[in-house]
Amino acid sequence: MQNRTSGIPEQVTVTPNHPWAGAALSAAMAAVVTGARRRAVRDGDRHVDTAHLLHSLIESDPEVRQAFDGGPQPARVLGYLVQRSIGYGLRWQGTQEDSGAFPAIREPAGEGWSPSAEAAMDRALGSALLRGEIHADGLDLLAALVADPRCRAVEVLERAGVAVEPLRARAADRTAVEDPRG
Repeated sequence: MQNRTSGIPEQVTVTPNHPWAGAALSAAMAAVVTGARRRAVRDGDRHVDTAHLLHSLIESDPEVRQAFDGGPQPARVLGYLVQRSIGYGLRWQGTQEDSGAFPAIREPAGEGWSPSAEAAMDRALGSALLRGEIHADGLDLLAALVADPRCRAVEVLERAGVAVEPLRARAADRTAVEDPRG
């Protein structure tokens, strides 16, 4: 969304319990974050995790849906994610996502982000910055999510029948920075 007076993309400052507290997000990424947080609260989860981010990302970003290998894959993933709140994800309730790659953080119920979700958000921003962009977009976040093979988002993708390696390659190709030296 563009600010009508300045031509500069609208920026949204995120809430304090977001891993990028104080950072400006594009309106599109703020919507993804808000959707993920809302899902975590609705599902009774202690933390926003990578599956919450994936769910919100697929629902809100058409470029992310196009990154899948066509066909019904995004719909299958969303269907699987919807099941999370009615049974499949109940084993995750009250637990914190921890792929083992990052230290676990204990926070009060309903607040905070899993270490894997924080790391994915940081990787997405880092990818954007390497391209010279000040805001990460949905494809940056998708690439960051699939970069952690032990996170819940990847587990969801695999259980929904998505071939994660080709998706990882497509997302990485999009977010890769070309070497200016040629």
